[in-house]
Amino acid sequence: MKAAVHTQYGSPEVIKVTDVPTPVPQDNEVLIKVRAASLNPLDWHFLRGTPYLGRLAFGLSKPRNPGLGRDVAGVVEAVGSGVTQFKPGDAVFGAAPGACAEYACASAAKLALKLDKVTFEQAASSPIAGLTALQGLRDKGKLQRGQKLLINGASGGVGTFAVQIAKWLGAEATGVCSTRNVDMVRSLGADRVIDYTREDFTKGGQRYDVILDNVGNHSLSECRRVLNPKGKCVMVSGGSVNEQGWLGPGPAGLIAAPLLSCFSSRKMLFFLANLNQEDLATLCELMASGQLTPVIDRRYPLSEAAAAVRYLEEGHARGKVIITLDNART
Repeated sequence: MKAAVHTQYGSPEVIKVTDVPTPVPQDNEVLIKVRAASLNPLDWHFLRGTPYLGRLAFGLSKPRNPGLGRDVAGVVEAVGSGVTQFKPGDAVFGAAPGACAEYACASAAKLALKLDKVTFEQAASSPIAGLTALQGLRDKGKLQRGQKLLINGASGGVGTFAVQIAKWLGAEATGVCSTRNVDMVRSLGADRVIDYTREDFTKGGQRYDVILDNVGNHSLSECRRVLNPKGKCVMVSGGSVNEQGWLGPGPAGLIAAPLLSCFSSRKMLFFLANLNQEDLATLCELMASGQLTPVIDRRYPLSEAAAAVRYLEEGHARGKVIITLDNART
């Protein structure tokens, strides 16, 4: 089968689309014929091998898993002996290492059934970004109806989901984005949009109950200053990489955030999504009902996977970047 792989760390130029053996599902796994995959910032972090401390987990000198991508949607081809909830022919979506390939294996626990009203592209766009937005707001931020929310990075993959999920939860949402994305973010349901080229949200007079920070371009103290008492700033891991190769505010921030939270009613919280069937099903139901519409910026065939990562890495994508295989829009 064809797959996008990288056997070394580096720029998108190290990605090659080549023939590799079709994976065989283990007892608790499902083999998926991939119809669509999507890319996330974590994918190019893994490609670059940053943050460097992460190489302890995914390979010191080269990646242990050379496959590209995690988000996947497709049709079940085969199941392991321990899998009972899926069968060949089922349309599914979720997370699979090496999703940018003709076939991929995924843990059954990280998959959910795709509903007919949701396209494969839409389903593939939602696992990591959609769950990050859902869990970051509902579970980590404890966002309540009527509360004031600010989404820093409202036009990206997580941000476009977060604006819509915030409205589903009944919150008052303010989105922060660049000039060219103001109208798009407003069209998603944002009550207010801040153009960061003209206004710094940390220097304004507005205060927020929850901040979802997808970018990490402001200090902890700056974000903390615009929180209401008992407010929460949820910092999404994978937002940015500084010169030392660390995500977000770096190791100093990882230490400072819990210390600041201990001595204040305003909480600074780091967050990484938990991939699970129940929340994947919630996202799918929201998409099927029309309450959540994934924003898809660009589509690339598998053969152009390197170009897709290069575009995503530039940091200007609106919503999601999709890798398509075989009629993914149906």
